[in-house]
Amino acid sequence: AGGMSICTEEYKADPRLILSYHVVPGKWLLQGGTTGGGGVMRWFEREFADYDREVFCILNLASDGKVINMNIVSMGTLNASLVSPREVFKSSILSNAASIIAVHNHPSGCVNPSKQDKLITQRLREAGGLMDIELLDHIIVGGKNRQYYSFREENILNNNFSQQFVQERYDLDR
Repeated sequence: AGGMSICTEEYKADPRLILSYHVVPGKWLLQGGTTGGGGVMRWFEREFADYDREVFCILNLASDGKVINMNIVSMGTLNASLVSPREVFKSSILSNAASIIAVHNHPSGCVNPSKQDKLITQRLREAGGLMDIELLDHIIVGGKNRQYYSFREENILNNNFSQQFVQERYDLDR
């Protein structure tokens, strides 16, 4: 089950706001070290709330955790988005990013990761590892329900999903 962000006040999705955040393990920080209390997640929730299709983007982060920029990698369909590691890391390399956070939405509001979500997470983690650009998290944001799912918070960011799915397929074929 995914985490639930706590946000009841109105929140204006100002694209400049995202650049004022730092990331430290497990926390978002406002510039100056003040805990953001889910501010970035509120930003994404607000930004993605009315999208009728999946949008996959990344936050490129400097080595000190400061957000360099946000890049929209793919705009997909109602329930799918085509994501290629080549396109994901293009802006990361050009931005001299030390790490990234992947974020995409599920317009349905169901934040449970699909098989494809899990597999692309593994591919991005592995591809980033080859280039020394760490995938810090992959976050799925629900539609208007203000829920999100964090692979890091759920402790599955480093799982080997392809092996898991090979085993599932083997079990089905038996």
